[in-house]
Amino acid sequence: MGSVFQSFQEGFPTFLMYTGTAGLMLILAVVVYILLTPWKELALVKGGNGTAGLALSGAIVGLAIPLASCLASSVSLLDLVLWGVVSLILQLLAYRLTDLLLKDLPERIKNDEAGAAIVLIGTKLASAMLLAAGLWDPVLQRL
Repeated sequence: MGSVFQSFQEGFPTFLMYTGTAGLMLILAVVVYILLTPWKELALVKGGNGTAGLALSGAIVGLAIPLASCLASSVSLLDLVLWGVVSLILQLLAYRLTDLLLKDLPERIKNDEAGAAIVLIGTKLASAMLLAAGLWDPVLQRL
């Protein structure tokens, strides 16, 4: 039983450091995403627009998926930060492209059209899963 506590005692600070770093990176990426979108999601959500809430929730989960992949397969804190930044930049670029391709999306979100948000969420989650798969290293070795 002592080895369990010793393992926890040694591993818990590392867990907090890695998870806290990933959490901070996610928060920063969400802020950047909110600044990049042509509609003001937080204001719309506060005003009762459920579609804006769906779109923002999809974005948060979509940003977290590739970052979680980096967290799971990183071999050091620097590795997590480097690949995490790469994953977040790529995901933000994919989001921006999606936002540009889906015409009239800002207006449709403002008008609380759930269909637009559902397509947006689907494309964001699909790109997140592809990025996560590309970033995940099951043997914990980078090229």
